[in-house]
Amino acid sequence: MTKAVTLLGTGLMGAGMARSLLRAGLAVTVWNRSADKARPLADDGATVAADPVAAVAGADVVVTMLFDAESVEAVMSEAIGSLKPGAVWVQCATVGLDGVEALASLAAKHNVPFVDAPVLGTRQPAEEGKLIVLVGGDPALRPAIDPVLDAIGARTLWVGPRIGDGHRLKLAANSWVLSLTAGTAQALALTRNQGLDPQLFLDLISGGGLDNPYAQLKGRAMIAGEFPASFSLDGAVKDAGLIAAALRAAGADDRLMTALRQQYGAAAEAGHGSSDMAAVYTAHGEAQ
Repeated sequence: MTKAVTLLGTGLMGAGMARSLLRAGLAVTVWNRSADKARPLADDGATVAADPVAAVAGADVVVTMLFDAESVEAVMSEAIGSLKPGAVWVQCATVGLDGVEALASLAAKHNVPFVDAPVLGTRQPAEEGKLIVLVGGDPALRPAIDPVLDAIGARTLWVGPRIGDGHRLKLAANSWVLSLTAGTAQALALTRNQGLDPQLFLDLISGGGLDNPYAQLKGRAMIAGEFPASFSLDGAVKDAGLIAAALRAAGADDRLMTALRQQYGAAAEAGHGSSDMAAVYTAHGEAQ
């Protein structure tokens, strides 16, 4: 029975996931490269480890929620030899298809059961345990990891038995999220730069077939110029690159996603990288 869980990476998403695990009654150990992001979780009942090796010792399940494939691989290469026999590695970060394959190979080399389980959602759903978990991997591992997935998510979708199946659907979902946010920014900027109140656009689509709660949420943030991060702009740039690569690998046209990556990148380079992805609005300049 899964009782002890280690979570590596307590940033924007990981901290909320750790609290959800604690609310479910699991024994949680956390580690983060920047220790100041992990220490507050001690007040919630987590054990804060000094290093990844100490963090994973004794865990039934190890969850990775670091920024990208390189950071996950670096940390787990250090820690994986300290996992106890039978411990399952649940990889929740968005790392791309090549990244998933590299991490699965690392797990196989050390005979560690591995599940590809990226999550759909932002900071608030992570805090509330209401993420959607997209799983690719051996269904036989389900009893070992269900207590973890049930704690962090409102819904778990077993996408397929192949490692990477979870990521395949996650990248498709994020392609829609990135397109919707950038499209909202463009429509608001066009409204504004033509001398109209940008709120008129949100009012126009409200309640109709074109309306979308996410567009309304991000649109209000854009108009207010307030961008507390739920999904960082740096993360959007990273994910857009992973999606473009997946499109190319699948024989699909990547030009739209490549253009979106450039748009998000322009806003990040202007100093908004740690802000919410809604800050892509700033790439459209000021009102004329």
